[in-house]
Amino acid sequence: MTIMQFDPHHPWGVTSKQAIAIQQQLRKEVITEDRLGEVRHVAGVDVGFEQNNIITRAAVAVLGLPELQLLDSAIARLPTSFPYVPGLLSFREVPTILEALEQLSTPPDLLLCDGQGIAHPRRFGIASHLGVLTGIPSIGVAKTRLTGIHAPVPDVRGAWVPLLDKGDVIGAVLRTRVHVKPVYVSIGHRVSLETAIDYVMRCTTKYRLPETTRWAHRMASG
Repeated sequence: MTIMQFDPHHPWGVTSKQAIAIQQQLRKEVITEDRLGEVRHVAGVDVGFEQNNIITRAAVAVLGLPELQLLDSAIARLPTSFPYVPGLLSFREVPTILEALEQLSTPPDLLLCDGQGIAHPRRFGIASHLGVLTGIPSIGVAKTRLTGIHAPVPDVRGAWVPLLDKGDVIGAVLRTRVHVKPVYVSIGHRVSLETAIDYVMRCTTKYRLPETTRWAHRMASG
């Protein structure tokens, strides 16, 4: 039985120009304040590719908070239908992620996505896209910066500095582990930046990346 089903809101078989127009339209629906209840189940989302990028493989791992034990997981595979275009990765990856989410028997209360939220040139990265389409609160936790500038981050676990773009705070550059590169945290949907930082730290143990991302990455690239 399918627990969750999602309305895609828009077609996926589009051109890059049409995809940008969809981003510009849907970004108006992003909520940048806390609209989430109790978070007991947090999901990590990651995507890999098979057969020379012909097949998109999406993995979702649902962990319990605060213990961070694996409660549920799903993997979905679909033909890759959109080219690799920086800034438009959600059109390449989200259809398969939605397929994986629909397989879960434990619905997540929060999504941590391996990618950007509003820390994106059009303020609508994959975490925001996924949050708006599913209605699930979401956070972008990226390994690299897509846009914006920032000051040096103190080498202290939990320290962060704002990520700025055109005078706007679009995210946080967060030190999850000392002597290791920071991660780029941004609002996806229905979460404030301060809450996003808090949940990323709650999901991070002795490694740079949250356990949600680590579980999903192992499954997406396995």
